[in-house]
Amino acid sequence: MMLGFSAGLPFYMFSTVLSLRLQAHEVGLVVIGFFAWVQLLPTFKFLWAPLLDRFEVPGFGRFWGKRRGWIMLSQLGIFSSMLTMGLTSSDENLWITALFAVLLAFWTTTLEVAADAWRIELAPTQEEQGPIAAANLWGYRSAMVAAGSGALLIADQPGWGWAGAYLAIGTAAFLPFPLLASMRPDPGHGGSRTGALIAGIAASVAILLALTAATAAIGWLLLTAASGIGISGKTNVTPYVLAICMLPFLIMAAAVPKIRKLPPDAPWRRSVAIGPYVDFFWRYGFMGLALMAFVSIYRMGDVLALGLSKLMIKDLGYSLTQIGLADSYVALVASITGVALGGLMAARWPLAWALTVGAIFAAIGNFGFVWLAYQPKQELWLYIATAADQFGNGMAGTIFVVYLSMLVNPRYPGAQYAFLSGFAFLLPRLLSGAGGAIVERLDQAGYRGFDLFFILSGVLSLAALLFLPLIARARARPPDDEAA
Repeated sequence: MMLGFSAGLPFYMFSTVLSLRLQAHEVGLVVIGFFAWVQLLPTFKFLWAPLLDRFEVPGFGRFWGKRRGWIMLSQLGIFSSMLTMGLTSSDENLWITALFAVLLAFWTTTLEVAADAWRIELAPTQEEQGPIAAANLWGYRSAMVAAGSGALLIADQPGWGWAGAYLAIGTAAFLPFPLLASMRPDPGHGGSRTGALIAGIAASVAILLALTAATAAIGWLLLTAASGIGISGKTNVTPYVLAICMLPFLIMAAAVPKIRKLPPDAPWRRSVAIGPYVDFFWRYGFMGLALMAFVSIYRMGDVLALGLSKLMIKDLGYSLTQIGLADSYVALVASITGVALGGLMAARWPLAWALTVGAIFAAIGNFGFVWLAYQPKQELWLYIATAADQFGNGMAGTIFVVYLSMLVNPRYPGAQYAFLSGFAFLLPRLLSGAGGAIVERLDQAGYRGFDLFFILSGVLSLAALLFLPLIARARARPPDDEAA
């Protein structure tokens, strides 16, 4: 629960809260949509997840072990990124805003990878995953609510503004660090706590500075390349996004026949970098493609709503304070209730039935925003729409976490869960980045852009149910090597 809370606090600060902050500084809707692509970074966490399974953080690792060492480094990264975003909260230079939003997303994701690996190691069965996933998501979603509502309430106060909001949430996100530092050493580790802490902080500073410089250089190259081919704030990027979405499926489909024939000692299967991912397709074969298609659609409505729901509500005339209050106790109660029911269903029901119910309630949450647009501007209606959204997201999210955990090979818990959970949000987050452009196009065509957008996102969530008769029959191939 504590680890979920640590990871949940920063999430809204580079997604929903950042969108409202950019809107307040009169950044265009299309460009705000581009900023939603910062949320793509967690999708690609499989690229560095194997490092967390293999290496320890210098200093921290020698006393607190692999998992806690990475979590402590990640919390330092989260705090430094949030501090810088607070100090540059005027958004006069969007390059700086984008740089530290990306770094905040990276360190938040790294914390999640380490925590997820530990959770799967602790609870390898479906019955155990239900309650432990619910506890993790109680912490995660409670923190998201606290950060989302708290940041808006602070930002709306005279003398605080967006700088105060980011500094306050950044400080709260750092609070678990001293708790972790006070814990006993990991089994097989020990020595001087003070020496490990000093060495770990020194190594962390060097890692943070190096990663900031590398991210800035890569970002400059990408933005220069985009500008060179004519992509700007007025570009219709939707066709490009859809083309990119197809590439992973084409690559995987081409590779599966060869992967299925690989012997246990094949370099691809034994590789530290790609072995865990090759193992997934070796175990599931072409059924793995159906599984990937299903997981990439199941949370579609949640992700698309996250990027634009608060902008739509603000556009309806509600203040930051009203949105913050709706995102506080109303969202918290609804979310915790949804998580609890989702965890119970995942532990007791066949997963196919639990996934079905979760998808239906998630879609209802999206349709609730369309309903809100046609109601008089009253806080009660805002509370009802927010509660429906948070309840559905909490239920579907918990069931989905358990489902993904059951697909994982226990030999590669960190890497394979990172791969599955990351890929699950690739398509939704790519489309989310084009969300602003889609809404503007619909408005220009004479439609109510936000309304049609949320209807479409809810329908896409329900479309995942078409895969259930097929994926319910998925069975992993038994291992063929002695080590298993």
